[in-house]
Parts: sequence; structure tokens; C-alpha cells
Amino acid sequence: MTLWGQIVGKKSVNGKKETESSLLPKCRLCDSIIKTSAIKCSKCSCYLHTKCFEKVAEIFDIEKDAWQCRSCFQNRKLLEIDLIRIENQCLKDQVRILTKLVSEQDYLNCLQKERLQGFQENGEENLVESKHHKLARSLRSGHCDKDAKPNATMRDILNTIVSYPPTKNLSNEEQDHVWKYRFYLSTQKKALAKFLKCVNWNQHNEVRQALHMMEMWAPMDVEDALELLSPNFAHPAVRRYAISRLQQAPDDEIMLYLLQLVQALKYENFKTIQDGYTRISPGRDAYFLTEDKEAQLEKKDSKESNSTITNEPLLHRSSSYNQDTILADQIAASNVNSVIENPEQKPSGLPENLLQNPITDSGNTDTLRSHMNDEEEVQDLASFLIHRACKNFSLANYFYWYLLLECEDQDTNLRQDVADEAVRNMYLTVMKTFSQTLARGSDSMQKKRHILTKQQKFIDKLVKLMKTVSRESGNRKKKAEKLQQLLADSDSFKFNFSKFEAIPFPLDPDVMINGIIPEQASLFKSALMPSKLYFKTVENEEYVAIFKLGDDLRQDQLILQMITLMDKLLSKENLDLKLTPYRVLATSTKHGFVQFIDSVTVAEALATEGSIHNYFRKYHPQENSPYGIAPDIMDTYVRSCAGYCVITYLLGVGDRHLDNLLLTRDGKLFHIDFGYILGRDPKPLPPPMKLSKEMVEAMGGVHSEHFQQFRKLCYTAFLHLRRHANLMLNLFSLMVDASVPDIALEPDKAVRKVQDKLRLDLGDEEAVHYIQNLIETSVTAIMAAFVEQLHKITQYIRN
Repeated sequence: MTLWGQIVGKKSVNGKKETESSLLPKCRLCDSIIKTSAIKCSKCSCYLHTKCFEKVAEIFDIEKDAWQCRSCFQNRKLLEIDLIRIENQCLKDQVRILTKLVSEQDYLNCLQKERLQGFQENGEENLVESKHHKLARSLRSGHCDKDAKPNATMRDILNTIVSYPPTKNLSNEEQDHVWKYRFYLSTQKKALAKFLKCVNWNQHNEVRQALHMMEMWAPMDVEDALELLSPNFAHPAVRRYAISRLQQAPDDEIMLYLLQLVQALKYENFKTIQDGYTRISPGRDAYFLTEDKEAQLEKKDSKESNSTITNEPLLHRSSSYNQDTILADQIAASNVNSVIENPEQKPSGLPENLLQNPITDSGNTDTLRSHMNDEEEVQDLASFLIHRACKNFSLANYFYWYLLLECEDQDTNLRQDVADEAVRNMYLTVMKTFSQTLARGSDSMQKKRHILTKQQKFIDKLVKLMKTVSRESGNRKKKAEKLQQLLADSDSFKFNFSKFEAIPFPLDPDVMINGIIPEQASLFKSALMPSKLYFKTVENEEYVAIFKLGDDLRQDQLILQMITLMDKLLSKENLDLKLTPYRVLATSTKHGFVQFIDSVTVAEALATEGSIHNYFRKYHPQENSPYGIAPDIMDTYVRSCAGYCVITYLLGVGDRHLDNLLLTRDGKLFHIDFGYILGRDPKPLPPPMKLSKEMVEAMGGVHSEHFQQFRKLCYTAFLHLRRHANLMLNLFSLMVDASVPDIALEPDKAVRKVQDKLRLDLGDEEAVHYIQNLIETSVTAIMAAFVEQLHKITQYIRN
């Protein structure tokens, strides 16, 4: 750095005197002669006015002793920095400087190269972008932005941004557009999530503006508010806003999203959840009062039924276990029993520093309430779910079993990651809070808790029975006889399976079951031999369900939830595709229930009847109708084929063959066994849709009216479901940490795979052509037909 004052002498070159002005250097920025103090290049004799340098340094934070002129950098690779254009009239001086820099002084970018690279390597901010961000989001610009109205071109840009799927990250330029026109966009409810993505939540003034805008924004739809519960939105106020929108949804809609809402608890503030439990946890007096109340309920129920369930007070027992010797499933059962029976027990093994979820802001902690009144403002997700579950038993039923699954210790070696253990303890705390809220509530709430405990006892007894059957030596027939014997023997497990006190069936809580019919129980032909059980209901009817031991049903549970959701979305569009969204409930990571639908596999129908037509004609013949089959049966078949072709394509369901495609007598086709999803398939070159030759022939061939109807239904269903893409993507986003097998393989790609199937980059007309090509490709797939023949041979050998 060099400073100097006035030049006092004159110089003679080649015998000629030069004027004073010709001897003075020029400023490399403003081109004017330097007569006062200046800054010299650290490499050569180039200068800048001190005032010019101060202007530049104010913007780019350049050190005086580090400044170098452009020529000194001519052999160095320049760092490309997109300099910003500032439109605010109150910053004219800075605009002039920036314009000058863009046109003549781009070499100044090089001055920041090493420093910016250092910042980026250390995860620090880009100074140029940070400066621009602060200027664009300053409070002074807010007054101008209120009156900002986009022109036609900008409106198109904004509409495109708002239509982006939730997985799309906005560029810096797009974020600037959304922020500048935030007041204009505030009337569009679907734009709120995009606006919140533009906020730097570490800048206090910006956060204050954003929260004010959120309050005045047009209220979001419930399905869009799910995005705000993802880990991308950690600020407590934003998550509270999402809960306020969920509060507007009826219980039926909450039920559709409950599986994902339980998963979203992982992104909540853990300390909030722990503090909530601490606040409602009773003292010793309340403990014994609750215990007495439970004992009274047990005694009353035992008098009203012939149940063999013991009348031991529910809160009296406690469980303990040796972590070095007990299996993971036993640990889970022990933990959960202690939670539901003794909710005052503190969670063990939860480090104090892990009570705080690192994803969530720790500065705001809302607490759970012990008094869940309708008028009370529920502030966090855990208390909201508990509040709803306490009022509706169907919600309480599924909420309990979903929580139970997360409370289970899933690592058989008992060596879990510290973060995983913290999440598990968080779920245990939510379970205990739920149990304690029920225990301290009204008689109706206490009754709900009592019923859930009886459900758990029933499942525990059933699991023990099935383990005994699985250990029985002999073939499937002998095992089935053992199953029937144990179900009929009321002394084997100190539980009368053939007649017990009526309880809501966990798989379908609207059905009250009071026994299992032993002589009708059977085992399926498969490696794990799942059992087929006939439950007696209080209406003297039969409810048939499959109990699977040794099978993880979480993936099937997710897929059937999505099929149920899509069925309801299509029904809202007056499109009934005759789907069969049967129920699946994972009661553990190792067992669960599947609703049984009276049906046969397509392979069996072809083997026994020769064709699908013959199968339908056997049960619904009609002489003067096409193919001799009742028209409504054919219509149902075509609709169900179209529905499942589109849905299994969107979900990427693999391993499709004629043994996991089922037919009902009334014409419905549906899929089972979802062990491969999101594009995974054990077979080579699978077709995009499962559309076998036999299925097409049942429609009359590719040139028939029924096949043309099938194609049109596929087009319509695909277009309708694309319009609800955000909801489906939001639900899958909340499942990325759910330990669902095929999602856990590539959690960062799971949502993208569903988005790619939706082809949101295409217009409606292009999307129709796309589906048309998929159908034609699937119908003519040669490899699929070859693999199907191999599968038939394999099944024949096995049988």
C-alpha cells in the first residue's frame, strides 16, 4: 500500500519539461487524474483514488494491502461471480459503482477468488450473495414491494414457480422474484410454501417479515400444509401454522395421513415433547388414583364377560429386561407394556443433549397440555395427534399401533446409533404422554386406554400361539392341526381364543370381535405359512383375516395406504375404478394382519377355468351380453384393470405375476404382495405396467370396445392423480426415514422416483400420449411373457 500527497517537482525527459498533470497517474476506476491520496497495486504501479477504493471495499470487503490491478491477474483463472443489479432507487450510488465494475473492473472478482473458495470450503456464506440478499430483503425495500405488480412476463414466471413440485429447489433468482412479489402472491394459497423456502431463517429481520406475511397469507389447503411438517421447515412458528391447518381437517382426512404424521414426529423439537410429558406426569397420589380406576374398570369388565384375561391392575405391573440376553422383539413388548401400564416411568437412556432435535429450532418450546379441551389451542404435532386420538377411537387405535412400531427396538444386536436411540425414546415419551392423557381424562378416555391394553394382550397371546405352531415339526397339515388344537384349548396360554371379551379388531376397529373359530383356521402354502383366521363378531358374522408371523408388513401397509388415498382422490373426481384397498396393519416389525378378500389368483382361474371369461361366465352368465357375461361384471373388470395399471405404475410396484393378481367373483382385479416398489424388480426388463396377454384377451383383445374403454380410463386416472402430485410427494417425503425397506435403500431418491413417474414436465395432452405409449409397450412386452412362463414352471415344480 502506498499513500502520497502533492507532487512538488517537475521532471525532464529527453531534454523536455513535462507538465505536472502529465506526470500524475490516473485512477483505474474513474479515469480521473489522482491529485490526492491513492491506493497502489501490490504488484505494479497502478492506482485507485482512495474514495473509489473505499466504495469498492464497502461492497466487496477488499483489504488495502491485497488489492491488485487487472493486468496482474491476466494469467490467472478468473472466478465468475454473477454481479447483481440493484433496482432500489435509494441505492443509486452503489448501482453506479456496480455498473462500472461490471463493464470495466471485472478483474476485481479475482480479488475474492481465494477468499470465497475458502469460505465455501468451510461452509461459510458467499459474501457477494450475502450482500445482495441483505439489500433485497431489507426493511426499506418492503414499502416498495407492497405496491409491486408483475408484468405479463413476470406473472408467467411466478406461475411457473408456484406450480413447481415440493421437491424442486428454487434458484437464487427465483427466490428474489418470490420475495419481491410476495404481497402480490399472498392471495395464492399454494404460493406460501414457495415463499417460506425463500426465507433465511437465521436473519432476524427477515424472519419477522416472513412470519408477518404468513399470518396474512391466504390459508393453505390441508394437503399442502403437510409439506411444512417435513425436515425442510424447522422454525416452530411454521410448524405451528401447519398444525393450525390440520386442525381444520375432519378425522377421516387425518386418518388418511396418520401414518405420515406419526413419522413427522421425528422432525419435531424433542425437548418440547419431553417437557410436555414432564408437565402432565402426575405425582404419587394421582398414580394410585389412576391405578384404582383401572382396577375398577377391569373388575367391571370381567363381570360382564366370560373373558379369561387376568384382572391384574393395568398400572401395577412393570417390565424390566437384560439387554444382553433378550431378543429385540421381547424388548419392544416389555418397553411398550411398561409404557401403557406404567406411564409415569421415565424414559431411560436418553442423553440430555439429545432431548433437543438438531433439526428444529431450540428457542421456542411449546408444551403438551393435560387438559385437552376443544377450545384449547394445540401448538405442536404430538399434542395435536394425542388430542384427536383421545376424541376418536379409530384414530386412537391406529395411532397406538403406529407408535408401538416406532417404540420397538429394531436392532437385534442392541447396538443402535445414538440418534436412532434418541428418536426411539422420543416415541416412547409420546406413547407415555398419550397413555397418561387417557388415564387422567374422562371415563370415555379411560375406557379407550383400557381397550388398547386388552388389544395388546390379545396380540401378545396370539403371537405366542403362532410361535408354538411354527416350532411344531411336520408338514403344513400337521401344523394346521396344531393351530386348531391350540385355538380350541383355553388352558394352553391362559386365554380362551374361541370366546373372549369383545374388543375392536386392531386391523379394523369398527369391527368388534369376540372369538376365533378354531376348526376353520388354516395355513397358506408359503415359506412362512401365514395363518387364515375366522373371527367371530358381535353381530354373529365372520371377519376373515391373515396373520403373518416373521414378516415385515410396513411396506405393504404404506402401499395400501396410498392405494386407499388414490381411490378417495379419484372418487372425488367421480371416477370409480372399482379398487380393492384391503386393510394391512403391522403390529410389529415381525408380525401383523392382512384383511382377507374372497378371491382367486389369475393363475388359478386360468388353470381351473381355462380363461378369465370362463371364470366370470361361471358365476355371472348372461346369454345376450358380450362374451355371455353380465355387463356390470365386465365393466367392473375393465375399470379395476385400468386403476391398478396406473397405480402400480406410479408406485413402481415390481415382481408382478399371475399369482399375485387376484380376481373376485364380481369382476374386480387387484394386486397383493408389495415386496418390490419404487422400480425394484427381481425380473429382468419388466414392462412399465402389468398387462398380460390373458388380461387383454379378457377385454376382447386390443381392438375391442372394452380395451378402448380401458385406455380412456387409464388416461383419465393418470391426469386426475397428477393434479394431486403435491399431496403424494409430500406423503412420501415424510416416509423417507420410516425404515420401509425399499425406501431405506435409497431414501434420497425415493420421492424423486415417484415424481418421475408422474411426468410433471408434460402438459395434459403430452401426458396422455405418454401413457398411451406405455400401454402399447406393456401389451407387446416379449420378455414379460417369457418370464411369466418361467414363473409358471417354477410354481409347478414347487407344488
